[in-house]
Amino acid sequence: MARRQDARAALLEEIRTSPRKFVRVVGVPYLIEREKVDDPSREDHVWITLEVPPFGSVRAVVNTLSLLNARAGFDPRMRLGIVRSTWSVKPPPELAEDTGLDYARIEAEANVFYERFEHEALVALLVERGKRVIRVEVWGELYGRDHLGLHQIHCRRASSAVPLDVRNRDGALKFYYPKENLAEMFLFKFSGQ
Repeated sequence: MARRQDARAALLEEIRTSPRKFVRVVGVPYLIEREKVDDPSREDHVWITLEVPPFGSVRAVVNTLSLLNARAGFDPRMRLGIVRSTWSVKPPPELAEDTGLDYARIEAEANVFYERFEHEALVALLVERGKRVIRVEVWGELYGRDHLGLHQIHCRRASSAVPLDVRNRDGALKFYYPKENLAEMFLFKFSGQ
């Protein structure tokens, strides 16, 4: 048990003292749930908790709508593109810094169709599919608070409400299913992207 605590403590200290890191995390899912908030009007995420040895649990925080777009008068719905594939070997659990991910490269290789989702429908889809997976792969920005987690799991290009244009740091989510070795990569975009 000391190894897990040591690795986790060292990682949390590195997060606190270093610039933000873009990472790829692969883990064994053990909980997928709606974000817990006191005010239901502030709920805009699904939480996916993964076991990632030797770091312990890591929470992936996935947007299901944009409160910023809603406040600015833009469409708050997420647009979701799904890229399907098959896998032959389950990726082993890991947490590692990544050189970057760009939706434009994925879109150049696959015909990605983005569909707008209402908040409740996207929550239902992610929770239903997430309960069937045996492995989850996530790209995003690492953070440490009262838990270890990843956020910014969406396109980081400028949007209707956010003018900041971040390149090569798009976050994504990939589910690995046991049935027929199917995998689905979820690409999330906001209004204006």
